[in-house]
Amino acid sequence: MTREDEAGAVEELAAALARLEPRLDRIELTTKMTGKHDLANATWRSTPGPGGTESQDWAQMLERLYLRWCERRGFDVEVIDEQPGEEAGIKSATLLVKGPYAYGNLKSENGVHRLVRISPFDAPVARHTSFASAHVYPEVDDEVDITVEEKDLRVDRYCSSGPGAGREHHLLSGAAGPHPDRHHRHCQNERSQSRTWRAR
Repeated sequence: MTREDEAGAVEELAAALARLEPRLDRIELTTKMTGKHDLANATWRSTPGPGGTESQDWAQMLERLYLRWCERRGFDVEVIDEQPGEEAGIKSATLLVKGPYAYGNLKSENGVHRLVRISPFDAPVARHTSFASAHVYPEVDDEVDITVEEKDLRVDRYCSSGPGAGREHHLLSGAAGPHPDRHHRHCQNERSQSRTWRAR
């Protein structure tokens, strides 16, 4: 093999590696995505911070940035909601990003994004700092089966002038609600809470 042939082979190999590198990077990234919802579709929502038109314009710039990023990555995007600003930009935008590992790719974008620039909306040339928040949520199945164990519940009984009432508290989540009928029996002719409630 001549030196010219060797040089040509090296150039070919370099070009092939350059084409493969983005794919290898993507494979490496997805192998690290082992979170529960990383494979799921994602809902991306942005709202401007304080600052009026400046921040609303920045929020729209962010939306366009993510739309282009999704397009380059091959994700399908559905605009769920978009509220335009009064002068420019947006008051809010919500996108549904569809595709494998959409949430895994976008979850690190949660937080506040800042832009410092010379304002195009101010007559005197002045530097402005604008903020916009981005929130990313995984798309999850609406049908969720939840099992609540008795040991995780606390029932509070209340005495009143009327028939007894009670509330059930879930100790782990802090959720509270009326004690359901299937957990007790009503004693219609008694006002005493101790007689009204009987454990299941």
